[in-house]
Amino acid sequence: MHMDFSQLPAFLLACAIVVLTPGVDAFLLLRTSMRSGTRAGLLTLAGIHTASAVQVGLVISGLGVVLASYPVVLTALRWLGAAYLGYLAATIVRGLIRSRKAKQDAEEPAPVADRPFRRGFLCNITNPKMILFSIAFLPQFIGDGDAAPQLALLAVVFLGLAAVWELTIVLAASRVAGRLRRPGFTTALDTVCAAAFLTMSVALVV
Repeated sequence: MHMDFSQLPAFLLACAIVVLTPGVDAFLLLRTSMRSGTRAGLLTLAGIHTASAVQVGLVISGLGVVLASYPVVLTALRWLGAAYLGYLAATIVRGLIRSRKAKQDAEEPAPVADRPFRRGFLCNITNPKMILFSIAFLPQFIGDGDAAPQLALLAVVFLGLAAVWELTIVLAASRVAGRLRRPGFTTALDTVCAAAFLTMSVALVV
């Protein structure tokens, strides 16, 4: 396998920009880790990257190009993703209304996330942006020779960088959660996450 390593610095810089840009996954990990702890955050992270691996695998195998060739399939995925993000936003808003009515005690344990692995997986797998990003981004850094192994290597590097950053989010959020788990702060965090999910849902549709 031949790879043009002269492009590696540019690839790493581009990866850093993409990874550090806040998105659906980051908001979901932040909220889950702060409200439900490290274990729930790690399970959500595992679900997210399982879905990412599936989508990148589709691109590497050539199926991603096929999917991109059929707008109907991508449109269906986009609507599914928008619907799921809307569901997440509605779930958060419902929780805010219930907590306000119940006036929960500040000493009450933080709620446990419902099936965090599944939530992380569905949040990522229903978003076609990863497939489109992989098709448009990864091939730009392929050198001469067999493309598939090079795509696989680039994908592993990208997903590895993303996993490190998102793991940092999980550990940092769960570490400071005890000091920040006040009604005012958690309400503000939920409001921001609900608004972010709803905005991204609309963006997917548009």
